[in-house]
Amino acid sequence: MSEWRDSTWGEEISLEYGKSLRGYDTASGKIRVFGSNGPIGWTTEPLASGPGVILGRKGAYRGVEFSRDPFFVIDTAYYVVPKTHLDMRWLYYAIKHHKLGEIDDGSPIPSTTRAAVYVKDFQVAPLAEQRAIAAVLGSLDDKIELNRRMNETLEALAQSLFKSWFVDAYLRQGFGRQATQSTLPKGWCEVPFTETVEIIGGGTPKTSVTEYWGGDILWFSVVDSPQGSDLFVIDTEKRITKAGVENSSTQVLPVGTTIITARGTVGKIALVGVPMAMNQSCYGLRGKAGENGFHTYFVTRALVSQLQQHAHGSVFDTITRDTLAGVQVALPPAAVVEQFEEKVSPLMERIRNNLHESCTLAALRDALLPK
Repeated sequence: MSEWRDSTWGEEISLEYGKSLRGYDTASGKIRVFGSNGPIGWTTEPLASGPGVILGRKGAYRGVEFSRDPFFVIDTAYYVVPKTHLDMRWLYYAIKHHKLGEIDDGSPIPSTTRAAVYVKDFQVAPLAEQRAIAAVLGSLDDKIELNRRMNETLEALAQSLFKSWFVDAYLRQGFGRQATQSTLPKGWCEVPFTETVEIIGGGTPKTSVTEYWGGDILWFSVVDSPQGSDLFVIDTEKRITKAGVENSSTQVLPVGTTIITARGTVGKIALVGVPMAMNQSCYGLRGKAGENGFHTYFVTRALVSQLQQHAHGSVFDTITRDTLAGVQVALPPAAVVEQFEEKVSPLMERIRNNLHESCTLAALRDALLPK
């Protein structure tokens, strides 16, 4: 490897303030608008040409973004202007690796100041190496993005399949509303939701016992809820040990279990992608008719708005077992559900496999980030 030179961020880049902009959240232009924590809308005129790097300036989460195309940055973020000859994508990875967005000035509103960034030391690779590093890391990120877009399509197909089989089939006026037996297809019946699922509770091992924490068993809480079309959870922020499971009310959930958050932030939905435990603010849901995990997931997802409306609590909104029992669903014959599972399973498994691949690629990318 050629020799990297020592420098400071202030010698290599200038952080330029974004500008105030209205209407970006409803505009239909072709220029992406970025804020402190990522893309937030569209506009018609760019503030900077691409490729470029955006660094969050204010807020609890200050992300780092890369844009190939011209873009706009609002006043909660910076855009990066190199002072020397730098590859912009390498610069993006270098900024992420050095965690410039986590530099905090200690003010009541967390902020990253230019002065705090500029004095930080880092090493600059020769331009040829920058481009080589950016090409490798960029190819990994491109594949991760391709998987994300593929999962969006797969999710839309799976949702459409569920709708055509179970929504349009029995209630033209909308899923989950009051039905009569005459509106249901032959062999279907209306029952409380709790008659169709096994409800599983969670728990938290004592935080004061270090032997219960840091093991190899994933432990789900609301912060681990999947984003967008991910659907499955395949990793969690915290992990527990076998002793933690044995000495608390939690249990290990099998793959395909639906998790719904039931206290505080209610109604977040996730599918268990690898065996994991969960905390007591969630319920695990398993179909009583057998291994009908995906049908249970889509039914639960369709009921979320009703469950949220019926949530109650003196301090936090809460979904209780009674809340779940108070919602009626149309129960199709087991053979229909099994046929649906056969149709939808390849789509859902592809989503899960794509997530695993993206997780592996992200770990490889992070291991190769500029030092």
